[in-house]
Amino acid sequence: MKRFLLSVSLLLGASAISQDCSDLFISEYVEGWSNNKALEIYNPTAAPINLGQYMIVRYSNGSTSANAANAVQLSGTIQPYSTYVAVIDKQDPAGTGQEAPVWDSLQVIADGFYCPDYNVSNAMYFNGNDAVVLAKGTTANVATSQAIDIFGKIGEDPDIGVVGPTDYNGWSTDFPYVGAGVVVTTDHSLIRKATVLKGVTNPLISFFDPLLEHDSIPPVVFDTDLGYNVGNWSSLGVHACDCETLSTGVVAESEGIEIYPNPSETGQFTIKTGSGIREVVVYNGLGQVVYKNVNMAALANIDLGAKKGVYLVNIRSVEGVVSSNRVIVK
Repeated sequence: MKRFLLSVSLLLGASAISQDCSDLFISEYVEGWSNNKALEIYNPTAAPINLGQYMIVRYSNGSTSANAANAVQLSGTIQPYSTYVAVIDKQDPAGTGQEAPVWDSLQVIADGFYCPDYNVSNAMYFNGNDAVVLAKGTTANVATSQAIDIFGKIGEDPDIGVVGPTDYNGWSTDFPYVGAGVVVTTDHSLIRKATVLKGVTNPLISFFDPLLEHDSIPPVVFDTDLGYNVGNWSSLGVHACDCETLSTGVVAESEGIEIYPNPSETGQFTIKTGSGIREVVVYNGLGQVVYKNVNMAALANIDLGAKKGVYLVNIRSVEGVVSSNRVIVK
């Protein structure tokens, strides 16, 4: 317990100096089937940032402390208003069980692979009930590192103490976000909302509400053309954030795609592309499909009804270009 209190006091020091759009944060969390695990990190500043100053730290199954074996040092550089996709290093196509390979469609998006050997570092082996921290420091000094962003709640295992037949091996959608609602940190992807301008640095939060700052989508979807499940990774590698808008005055949009009106007062909006739309799928905040259509014209009208909320719209053009966009119904 003494060790945990020391770590918390050091982490709390980050809260006082953290400012909006001033440092990196985790912009997308992928906890998919098997070893399909990834973290997208976003640079909300106007300058390149050296990732060698940062590491990923995993607090497993409600643990209150972490050491070098739970951390991995990052490498590379993130350009201004850009992302870096870190993926678990499982690339052997002959791998099975715990060594099963990451799907090809996720491997090609990766900017870096990490943690090939669990016994050396298990930072990227996170499951839906593990807290994940982006920290500034080195793996040799995890206890004195500075938390830049915290995903989950350190010290809480959301499956402990839950009574009933449902396995709540992850944080869920309904208060108190454990043991109620829909689990969205297991077999889901969580995308940081564009309005989020900085990471969470307080390890003493009372509750972790995964949808407070994130939109949820399933990491795997059924492809009607192929007839089998495929990775739902189209949102990885690009992140829309108000930091860029505030700095440059330019609103980031998917190339060649317009959606209007957005926000929508009625739930109706139009998608405009340079060519036809092969498929459009719309997810609500729980990651549930609320609209799907195929083989549409370059100008397509969508009606979601008047239910308020933030929706994620995945669009695939006839040329095979895939984009992910948020639509707000007020």
